[in-house]
Amino acid sequence: MNKRKPRFTESSRSQSTTPLKEVFDKYLEVYRLKERFDETYVTAHWEKIMGKPIASRTVSVFVKGNVLYVQLDSAPLREELVRARNKILKLVNAEMGKDLVRDIVYF
Repeated sequence: MNKRKPRFTESSRSQSTTPLKEVFDKYLEVYRLKERFDETYVTAHWEKIMGKPIASRTVSVFVKGNVLYVQLDSAPLREELVRARNKILKLVNAEMGKDLVRDIVYF
């Protein structure tokens, strides 16, 4: 019988492995995409950060240049969130694990 040799052998693989998270973080760093990725993360996880009631009243949310821009469809909610500015900054930055947002603009 003719035995075929496996295409990839244990010896042909690199002996060092790097976790996918490290590779992805390095990729973002090399191509200077980390800040943009973090900004997009806040937008994508707004409901998780603020909760469903506030997220359902949010028309638009985005981060640009360390400023969080939030458009709401409720004036009373907007006033309440203006008063809770520091708490929201802490929630967003805690979710990110760093000081990404330094100010909030409601429109």
